[in-house]
Amino acid sequence: MTARRRYDTTAARASRAVLRTYSTSFGIGTRLLPPRSRADIEAVYALVRLADEVVDTYRGPDADDELDELEAQTARALVTGYSTNVVVHAFARATRRTGIGHDEIDPFFASMRADLSVREHDRASYDTYVYGSAEVVGVMCLKVFLSADRRPGDPVVQPSPQAVAGARALGAAFQKVNFLRDLGADHGDLGRSYLPGVDAGRLTDGDVHAVLDEVRDDLATARAALPLLPPRARCAVEATTALYDRLLRDLAATPPEDLTQRRVRVPGPVKAVVVGRVVAGALVREGTQRVRRVVGA
Repeated sequence: MTARRRYDTTAARASRAVLRTYSTSFGIGTRLLPPRSRADIEAVYALVRLADEVVDTYRGPDADDELDELEAQTARALVTGYSTNVVVHAFARATRRTGIGHDEIDPFFASMRADLSVREHDRASYDTYVYGSAEVVGVMCLKVFLSADRRPGDPVVQPSPQAVAGARALGAAFQKVNFLRDLGADHGDLGRSYLPGVDAGRLTDGDVHAVLDEVRDDLATARAALPLLPPRARCAVEATTALYDRLLRDLAATPPEDLTQRRVRVPGPVKAVVVGRVVAGALVREGTQRVRRVVGA
């Protein structure tokens, strides 16, 4: 192994460690991906997580400087393909393979920066925040799925408008579910109110179901675009979406006053069953398609 290859491998392992430490649901989905796609998705997640840690965990008086430095490191690495920050280094390598660029990265950092100053969102700022914090992350993942395994010299695969709409909708759905799951921590610990017009201290069934209705609409848009994904990426996204479907059901059944007191979670054994069903369905679908190809031939 060359020195550069050793560093690349170390950076990839660091990103994988971040994902495994912070997310079980997302991590389960990534295990269904081919190796190259999996590594690039881990790199995307790790960078996003790093920025989240600055604005949600550190929150020191110089948090804005820390976020500026992380953004500057990322911008430099897009040009050079290298960073002394191993998470940024892994992310930069992923961008070169997949075509992720400033169209996605700049809105993301803008939303992260909003977390340092905006305490309550109106509808306009909420939509802007969701776009930067979640929808563009969905687009990053889409670009990974389409181009991570392309051969050197092949052009980056450009996603269709429908695929982009589906990726954005899926990112938005996941973010909105997390807003409901994190109501207590966001309001009580961080002093933030993301959901426009919603008072976390006087949460109603109407408030909850209005958000859940938005999520269902987003998921419908996302599902319509699933056939545009490569088979294993489609399976991984379906598995992650199925876990959020379960969260959706549990959130709908949870009294509003409880949502601000505890974070709704899907138990590990239930996750395994949900994902197993998706994988079984994907195998059946793939087998059916193979039969059709043989018969058609």
